[in-house]
Amino acid sequence: MSKKIDREKVKGNAKGLIGEFKEFILRGNVMDMAIGVIIGGAFSGIVTALTDDFINPLINGIGGAEVGGTLKIYGGQVIRYGDFITAVINFVIMAFVLFIMLKAVNKLMTVGKKEQEAATEIVKTDETIVLEEIRDLLKKNKTK
Repeated sequence: MSKKIDREKVKGNAKGLIGEFKEFILRGNVMDMAIGVIIGGAFSGIVTALTDDFINPLINGIGGAEVGGTLKIYGGQVIRYGDFITAVINFVIMAFVLFIMLKAVNKLMTVGKKEQEAATEIVKTDETIVLEEIRDLLKKNKTK
């Protein structure tokens, strides 16, 4: 009652799975995403340092408000509203920088497309224009 295991079939499935995984990992968009996550993590540290070491002291000095403040509630628990405000400031800075970067990338991509469209534009001859007019007339007569 024991089934014989076809080792070649199992080996082929494993190679197929590993091969598919390699193809998935080495695909360009996955690598781009991984690089983006790494750079985003590093940039997050920079933004946090900017907020903690520059923006929060400025707010404290100008307005006299303590950004790192806490609110005591029952049972000795505290609400750290200053940490929340800092996180919101970090988010706004990150979102703004990403927005600017995305705008720049989109602008660069449209510049490439415009150049490509200009290069592939077909110069129409008189014969092509006449043939297009005949085609349009035939379509118009066909719909009537």
